[in-house]
Amino acid sequence: MCERRGGARRRAVGAGRKQRLVFTDRLQATLVCLRLGLPHAALAELFDVDRPTISAAIREVRRLLAARGFAVPDRPGLRIRTLEDLFAYAGVEGVEIRMDDTKVQVRRPQAGHPGCKAFVSGKKKHNTIKTTTFSDHQGRTLFSGVTRPGRMHDQTAVRTEGIEEQFRLQPTVKAKVDSGYQGLAKKFPDQVSAPPKRPADDACEGDKRARR
Repeated sequence: MCERRGGARRRAVGAGRKQRLVFTDRLQATLVCLRLGLPHAALAELFDVDRPTISAAIREVRRLLAARGFAVPDRPGLRIRTLEDLFAYAGVEGVEIRMDDTKVQVRRPQAGHPGCKAFVSGKKKHNTIKTTTFSDHQGRTLFSGVTRPGRMHDQTAVRTEGIEEQFRLQPTVKAKVDSGYQGLAKKFPDQVSAPPKRPADDACEGDKRARR
């Protein structure tokens, strides 16, 4: 059936059960989630609805925001819609970007569901999803990339999302990243700056002081 249609079935925007939140509340919940990384369950408490209502609202609004693009600070009318747009803008304007991932705790997938373990973050020990987010030196969001399961390592996302390729195509773009992107910093030492790797617990005091 899917082959005759040319692909998997897709739900139209707005289809399904009617939303219990007005659009302004759905938008506000999505922006709070993207900016602060609050779990969907916490947002459900704030808006006095159940967690699936918040999750559905965020899925809807994220698609709308992605289609419209991200407004560029101090550049009215200019919007970034793709990763290629972001790196082209940073290269032309000389913007040093900041790259990190945002984590959002989500409901545990049903036991036995294929791939359910992929959402368990090794660091947080929770079921999470991650989104690679880019900002400028003032912390203003420029672009938010693909959502992925929480267990996927940052360095894996760099390859699968095309970030590594963009640094190769745009050699003048520079970025600051956290320690999760050590591999990217080693591969592009003239472009990417990452903090030193955290020393082991039994490391000498000099190595520990150098990390601070």
